[in-house]
Amino acid sequence: MQILKAFFRLIRWPNLVFIALTQYLFYYCVLVPAFRDSNLAPALGPRQLLLLSVASVLIAAAGYIINDYFDVNIDLINKPDKLIVDKYISRRWAMWWHGFLSLTGVALSTYLGWKLHFLSLPLLNLACVMLLFLYSVSLKRQILTGNILISLLTAWVVGVLLAIGVHDDLLRHLGPQVNYARFARIGVLYAVFSFIISMIREVVKDMEDTEGDARNGCRTIPIAWGFTTAKVFVGTWLVVLIGALAIVQVYVLYFHMYLSAWYGFLLIELPLLYVFQSLVRARTSSDYHRISSLVKIIMLFGILSMLFFLYY
Repeated sequence: MQILKAFFRLIRWPNLVFIALTQYLFYYCVLVPAFRDSNLAPALGPRQLLLLSVASVLIAAAGYIINDYFDVNIDLINKPDKLIVDKYISRRWAMWWHGFLSLTGVALSTYLGWKLHFLSLPLLNLACVMLLFLYSVSLKRQILTGNILISLLTAWVVGVLLAIGVHDDLLRHLGPQVNYARFARIGVLYAVFSFIISMIREVVKDMEDTEGDARNGCRTIPIAWGFTTAKVFVGTWLVVLIGALAIVQVYVLYFHMYLSAWYGFLLIELPLLYVFQSLVRARTSSDYHRISSLVKIIMLFGILSMLFFLYY
């Protein structure tokens, strides 16, 4: 039982639930209504969606495993109480599980790509597997490269559904029958939101883990450029995100979506302003850990806002 609990901690099961939730919300709140308005159904049905989400979850789980596999020495310093590889699960079994989950995820993607006539899907998910491996081996130790990669892969959680929807539209020559422009705008909006807020969280986590990263040769932003520069970098992204959300709020108010506007202001924008204030005052690793946790909660509220597309 202890090993089973350790395994679920290793694959970060709450994050995996978050991935599946994001894809299901986007599918039922954005993709399906865009087709339903024209009395059509997307080629990606509920069963295919399940396969897609399982593939995404398996690939992400494999990424978390391989990351911990190569981060044993770092985790011994940063979070020794949370160490799993070498403590509960051997390195050999960790590598086996990484391979098994990755191959299963790509296999499901291959089957789904064949069913949807979207043969790029398995190649794109295979690229995700390879990039996650490279991230764990070396890219995470380089300035910005690892942060950008993880942020892009976070955006891909929504982007893969956007890509499938676009492919479906082009393959069946649906054209103006589907409210494609609205669907694409919303998809890009959430993908960009995911990218920016993930970038913010990744750099904050780098500030939290500076001690272990520095001892193991990592060149993250706070190590290479200093904490002041890292705070300015995160603060700039926060300002960009808050400003962009303010523009969206004005757009939402124009269509009298008042409940959605209040939701965004109270549960996303105000907490982001609090994150900005907390970042300025942060000094210790525990301070940055609290900020990172708050950013993750804000990300959840951002994704849950898709429900308003059903309400309105």
